[in-house]
Amino acid sequence: MSSTPTPGTPTPGRSAPRHLARRLVQLYVGLALFGASSALLLRSGLGLEPWNVLHEGLAERTGMSIGVVSIVIGAAVLLLWIPLRQRPGLGTVSNVFVVGLAMDGTLALVPDAHGLGVRVPLMVAGIVLNGVATGLYIAARFGPGPRDGLMTGLHDRTGRSIRLMRTMVEVVVVVTGFLLGGTVGVGTVLYALAIGPLAQLFLRLFAVPAPSASRTVAAAEPSEQAILHR
Repeated sequence: MSSTPTPGTPTPGRSAPRHLARRLVQLYVGLALFGASSALLLRSGLGLEPWNVLHEGLAERTGMSIGVVSIVIGAAVLLLWIPLRQRPGLGTVSNVFVVGLAMDGTLALVPDAHGLGVRVPLMVAGIVLNGVATGLYIAARFGPGPRDGLMTGLHDRTGRSIRLMRTMVEVVVVVTGFLLGGTVGVGTVLYALAIGPLAQLFLRLFAVPAPSASRTVAAAEPSEQAILHR
C-alpha cells in the first residue's frame, strides 16, 4: 500500500542531492576560511594557534612556505592514523591540501601589519573566523581533520580523555614550534581560550539537518567531540 507524500514535504530522493551539495559547500568554504584565518593570525604577529606555531617554526628552518609545511605535516600526521586504526574521510584528505593552499593564498594578498591598531583587529578577526570555519567544516560531517583524528585515535587507543590527549599533543607542538622559531603570544592564549566556545556556537549554527526527518543522530561525530572537549 503506497502513501501519498504531504504537499510541501521534501522526499528523500529529492532532498538528498541538495543535502550533499550543502555539505560539500560547507566543507570547502570552511577549509578555505580556516586557512585564511590562520594567515590573518600570522600577519597579526601576536601569536598563532598551536599547530601553526610548529608550522611557522619549520617554515623558518626549511625555507618552505608555511602553507606547504602545513600540507607536509598534515600528510605525516595522517600516516599516524594507520597504527591508530582511524579511517579518513573526504574532509580529512581535503583538509591536508585546502587549508595550506588557502593560507599561502591569503598571505600573498594580505600585507604585513604594522602597529597595534591594525594587528589587534587582525588577531581578533583571525580567531573569530577560525571558529566560523571550524563550525562549517566539522558540521559538514565528512570526517575530522588529520590533527583532530590523531587526538581521537589516541583517545580510543589509550582510554584517556580527549581533553588530556589534545592538551598533551598541543603542548608538545607549541613547545617544539617555539623552539624552532614559531610565534607564541597573546593570540596563542586567546585562541586556546576562545576556540572551544566559538566552535561550539558555530557547530550548532551550521548543523546540517538529516535529509530524512525520520533519521536521528545518536552521538556526536568524533571530530565534534574533539572540538567540544578542548
